[in-house]
Amino acid sequence: MRRGPFRVGDRVQLTDPKGKLFTITLTEDGTFNTHKSAFKHRDLLGKPEGTVLETAEGVRYLCLRPLLSDYVLSMPRGAAVIYPKDAALIVQYADIFPGARVVEAGVGSGALSLSLISAIGDTGKLLSVERREDFAEIAKANVDLWFGGRPKSWQVAVGDLNQVLPARCEPHSVDRVILDMLAPWENLEEVAQALVPGGVLLCYVATVTQLSRLVEDLRATGRFTTPHAWETMSRDWHLEGLAVRPEHRMVGHTGFLLTCRTMASGVSPLEKKKRPAKAAEGLAGQWDDTDSWSDTEIGLRPVSEKKLRRVRRDVTAKANHWLGETTDGSEA
Repeated sequence: MRRGPFRVGDRVQLTDPKGKLFTITLTEDGTFNTHKSAFKHRDLLGKPEGTVLETAEGVRYLCLRPLLSDYVLSMPRGAAVIYPKDAALIVQYADIFPGARVVEAGVGSGALSLSLISAIGDTGKLLSVERREDFAEIAKANVDLWFGGRPKSWQVAVGDLNQVLPARCEPHSVDRVILDMLAPWENLEEVAQALVPGGVLLCYVATVTQLSRLVEDLRATGRFTTPHAWETMSRDWHLEGLAVRPEHRMVGHTGFLLTCRTMASGVSPLEKKKRPAKAAEGLAGQWDDTDSWSDTEIGLRPVSEKKLRRVRRDVTAKANHWLGETTDGSEA
C-alpha cells in the first residue's frame, strides 16, 4: 500500500504553494474542498506519487503518500506520542533488528509501535503492554490504519508489565525491552529475568528526577551494565534564497533515553574506577517510595477522559470502516 499509483483507500498528503499540508483518504466519489479550490478524488486515482494536480481554480497541489513521521505527528492520539526524532534513535540504539523478539511497555497512542513493527519485519515479534484499555484501543486503530490491517508480528496485552511479562514470556527469551513508563524501576527484576544475556533495555523518561531514580535502581540490581543516558534536540533550517538560517522554532527537550544491557547469570557488572565526590557518597538511592510518580507530579499535562473517549471513538470507527472486522472473527 506504500508504492505504485494512487488507489482507493490510499492516504495522500497534499501540499499547497504556501507549504500548507492536507491529508485525505481517497474514495471513488470523494471530493476535496477548501475555500479556494476543490477537486474530485478520482482525478488522482491511477496517478503516480509526485504528481502535481492543478484544480479548476488554478491552485496546484503536490501529491505524495505521507511518510511514517508525517502520520505519527498527525494521527489521532490520547496519550502524548514519542516524537519521530526519538523513535528513530530508539530503533538504532536499542538495535531493533529483523526477527527480534521485543517487548514495549507504555504503548500510548502507538507511535513507537509503528517503528518497532517496521524494524522487526515479518519474522520478529513485538509484545506491546499497556495498562489502560482506552489507550490500547487507540493504538490498535492507529496501527491498523497505517499498515492496512493488523500485523501478524504484533500483539497487545492490557495490564501491568510485572504481571504480563512473566505470564507471556519465558525466562531469557526476549531480545529487547523498551520502557516508556512513569516508574520503569518498578519492573527491573521482571525485565532482567525476561531478557537474554546481553539483551538491551532502553527506557524513555521525561524528567531528571525519573532519570536519577532509574539509574540508581539499575545499579542496585547488579543485573545490568553501566547505564548510558542522553537526549537530542531537533532544529529545522529555513532555506529561502540567501536566507539560509535556523528556524526560529525547534523541538527541544522531549525526553531522556537510557540504555543498558543484561549481564550473564551470576556475573557482576564492572565498577567504574572514577568515584563520585565525597559530598555525594551515601546520597545515591535515597528515594522515598511514598512519592507519587504521576503525570501531574512530574509536570505532564493529563489527558481528559472526555478527549480520550472522543479520540477512541473516532479512530476505531475510522479503522473499522476502512479495514472491516478480522476475517476469522477472532480478537487481535
